[in-house]
Amino acid sequence: MRTTLDLSDALFRELKTRAALRGVTMKDLLNELIAVGLRSPSLDTAAFKRSPLPVARRASSQPRIPARSNAELQRILDEEDARNARLHADN
Repeated sequence: MRTTLDLSDALFRELKTRAALRGVTMKDLLNELIAVGLRSPSLDTAAFKRSPLPVARRASSQPRIPARSNAELQRILDEEDARNARLHADN
């Protein structure tokens, strides 16, 4: 199977040098290195423990805010705007 890898220049040079010193193609060397790496016990997926995802909890001291519809929220904002307009009109 063909794939594309983005390697740093330094890594590419090292890979090319090692392949040349061993008298193999870069493709063969990469296949060997990847196979060895995948068989390594340090990469065994059972060895990795995932940390649990954080859970957001409501602080017990905070009051519960009731859910409101968009129409209710708009009514509250309109009332607040009207109060502010009256206050500024009086000044």
